[in-house]
Amino acid sequence: MYHFNSRNEFFKKPFGAVKQGETVHFTVTSDNEATVPFLCIKKDGGYERRIHMSKVKDENGSYKFSTEYTFDDVGLFFYCFKFYNGRLGLFNAGKGYSHMTDGGQWFMQTVYSKDFTTPDKFKGGVLYQIFPDRFYESRPKGHLAFKDRVYRTDKEGLPFYRHGEGEKQQINTDYFGGDLQGIIHKLDYLKGLGVTCIYLNPIFEAHANHRYNTADYMKIDPDLGTIDDFREMCDACHQRGISVILDGVFSHTGSDSIYFNREGRYGTGGAYNDPKSPYRSWFDFSKKYENGYRSWWGFPTLPDVDELNKDYLNYICGSNGVIAYWLQNGADGFRLDVADELPDEFIEAIRKAVKKCGKNKLLIGEVWEDAVTKISYDQRRTYLLGKGLDSTMNYPFRIAVLDFIKNGNGEKFCENIFSIYENYPKEALDNAWNFLSTHDTPRAITYFKGVNPEGNDRNWQATQKVTGDNYKQASKMAVCAYALIFGLPGIPCVYYGDEIGMQGYRDPFNRGYYKWWDKDEYILKNIRWLSKFRKSHREYREGGIFFVHSSWNTVAFVRYENGNEVLTAVNRGDAPESFVYKDKEYVVAAQNYIISVI
Repeated sequence: MYHFNSRNEFFKKPFGAVKQGETVHFTVTSDNEATVPFLCIKKDGGYERRIHMSKVKDENGSYKFSTEYTFDDVGLFFYCFKFYNGRLGLFNAGKGYSHMTDGGQWFMQTVYSKDFTTPDKFKGGVLYQIFPDRFYESRPKGHLAFKDRVYRTDKEGLPFYRHGEGEKQQINTDYFGGDLQGIIHKLDYLKGLGVTCIYLNPIFEAHANHRYNTADYMKIDPDLGTIDDFREMCDACHQRGISVILDGVFSHTGSDSIYFNREGRYGTGGAYNDPKSPYRSWFDFSKKYENGYRSWWGFPTLPDVDELNKDYLNYICGSNGVIAYWLQNGADGFRLDVADELPDEFIEAIRKAVKKCGKNKLLIGEVWEDAVTKISYDQRRTYLLGKGLDSTMNYPFRIAVLDFIKNGNGEKFCENIFSIYENYPKEALDNAWNFLSTHDTPRAITYFKGVNPEGNDRNWQATQKVTGDNYKQASKMAVCAYALIFGLPGIPCVYYGDEIGMQGYRDPFNRGYYKWWDKDEYILKNIRWLSKFRKSHREYREGGIFFVHSSWNTVAFVRYENGNEVLTAVNRGDAPESFVYKDKEYVVAAQNYIISVI
């Protein structure tokens, strides 16, 4: 019987992703088999290479086979162990273990640029996501900037969720009045929550309340404020040790924009109306498209841009471009919307523009899967290999945490966490955004105890609310989930209002006005405590992780650095559960967590 475990440094050292030029040591052991395997390595899409392994027999009659390999190229590599005599090979059986078979899944090895670094100032911090129109209104609005916007004075009301001819409410046209001055007013609240960075959904001029249909990249939406308000907000944040990340929507613009201007709001110009428009080359006009031009997922209000068009590229990434303008005016980085729909070359150009403004400026991408193994448009993506993103929104961790807290199976949770931990460059993982909810997902409370919305329309969703004992249980589940999020590698993120128990299915129901008048103090006090504890222990910044216990209802892991250890244990079950680590018994109460300095 042969043995190999990619997650044990006895068999493979160093663990996980490695830098270009780094040498990896491989060891296979055998209880009584003397046939020497060889290491088989191939780069993604390339040919196999066979590397000889040396053999040593110990006094117990067991064998150890060893070799090393230096990865000189950046990329994704695959390896396994085979035999010259035609016998079966050792392939990946999951969880880092090998098994012998004629064929199977190869082990994966990420190799990233030796120059890849990510900003230190975000590591170990806490991020807070704000949907700007819905966070806080600094003062009542007498009127809005455009006549086709509906001002909402009923802050407790649901966002408009109907859309169609004759409807009194049209989705995405209602505005609750949240603004940049409102964020300034609440910065001390965020500081008290332990927040070290805020991420703002789009703030540029646009003609929908979500502002993902950009009308002018160079202007603050007038109902949010002015460029002076933006500078004031950034200054106020920085005085409190809070960074500001903006949402960059660069795969498409709005049809109702200075660039496209299909609706004619911006005079007679624009690519849609004028073949000689300076923006015409940004867009793909053709009769082969239903609307006469290529658009994002077929939505006519979201015309796609050619990101590699030299004029568009310069407009976004040039010395006087969009990236430079906002970073020079106080922002600390960008989150790229739908990063998997942006060409790698475009992301690399954005990275250069971001880093030109300072090495501590951050570039995050929206990627819903494993960003290292991700394939989109038939291309293996290179986001995290050193020339693109600093890191991503860590959806795989979100799925793992939510699934465990709701359904159980600690072993599956550990495997899901370690698959990302093994694949991602450490620099990227330490800056990954870990969250429970976003503007694109149901809120945590609703996910945990709300009725499954599948097959039901928005009218049904509008009537749903988690109440009574179900809410109390969902609140405890949310706290347990945050205990995991705050303990795992990466940056824990709180979606505005989740910390007070706000509810809602997917948009627009997850985008209600912040209920300043109705707070869940249980969730709030726990997040404050978790933030404070996290800040005081460096193990959370860049420390390693290993699991010490897993059952159906309970998981426990240790974050470690320089000989120091912090234990996190979470029990989702209805009864206490105990486990032993380093000869000490730990008891975790039902639907609760413990965190202990070892």
